[in-house]
Amino acid sequence: MNKQDQLNIIKEDFINCQKVLLAIGDETRQSILLVLMGTDCQSGLRVGEITGQTHLSRPAVSHHLKILRDAGIILMRKEGTKNFYYINVRTKLGLLKTLVTDIEELMEKFY
Repeated sequence: MNKQDQLNIIKEDFINCQKVLLAIGDETRQSILLVLMGTDCQSGLRVGEITGQTHLSRPAVSHHLKILRDAGIILMRKEGTKNFYYINVRTKLGLLKTLVTDIEELMEKFY
């Protein structure tokens, strides 16, 4: 594979990772993810519980949870009127691993 082919693959990797990169690039969302990672992935946390641990407002937590959900990093489970948020174990974070691996391969081959 030549350099241009490898660059095209990396360009596609970047496109595939855009939502994930934007979602995890924010410090507030990182703190929410850390809170969620500290819980049982099966039960998850409610917005109020996340608010208590992050000291953010409920609207702010809800806003950031939506972005994380849209990126496929977290999931939501409903129990009646309650919503529980948890890390998606089949998350799209694997796309980042592919991106980094492809960049490393390019660097080893051509630089």
